[in-house]
Amino acid sequence: MAKVFDSITPELQEFITAQHLFFVATAPLSPTGHVNLSPKGLDSFRILSANRVAYLDLTGSGNETSAHLLENGRITFLFCAFQGNPCILRLYGQGRVVLPAVREWAELYPLFSPISGTRQIVVADIDRVQTSCGLGVPLLDYQGQRSSLVDWAEKKGEEGLTAYWQQKNIVSLDGLPTPLGEVQS
Repeated sequence: MAKVFDSITPELQEFITAQHLFFVATAPLSPTGHVNLSPKGLDSFRILSANRVAYLDLTGSGNETSAHLLENGRITFLFCAFQGNPCILRLYGQGRVVLPAVREWAELYPLFSPISGTRQIVVADIDRVQTSCGLGVPLLDYQGQRSSLVDWAEKKGEEGLTAYWQQKNIVSLDGLPTPLGEVQS
């Protein structure tokens, strides 16, 4: 049975911080555009207040979330209990991207442990918090975080990452611009 909250309660905050994995979903306005759903990890999520969250967005093969947020701002986060009591938690809201050149970066970035390959911070104002049972979610054993992405980013170096972003991260699959593309113009 679903329960709806106006904000992230202390109990839900505790649930979020115990999870090793979360998912981010966004979509373009176009009915033929691609919906994006991405898994995230590496201790990259922070609760800033009962109605605001942020995460370090690491370099990836695309930059769909960023493009969708620039176009319409809609974002949903999903947390799932893979151990312990079953629970699914969704955070619905409006998001935006904060780039390193923006003043807000200096306030937000110190809240995270540095992770190689960070390209931006996604901040979202949450207007709906919803839980559901999660009875069908399997039990899985957590073995640890992968180091592959961090190793790859460290090997690329700053110049290599910037070149990669210019090549692969300035427009979405559907041709929408990303904030990284605006910086490159």
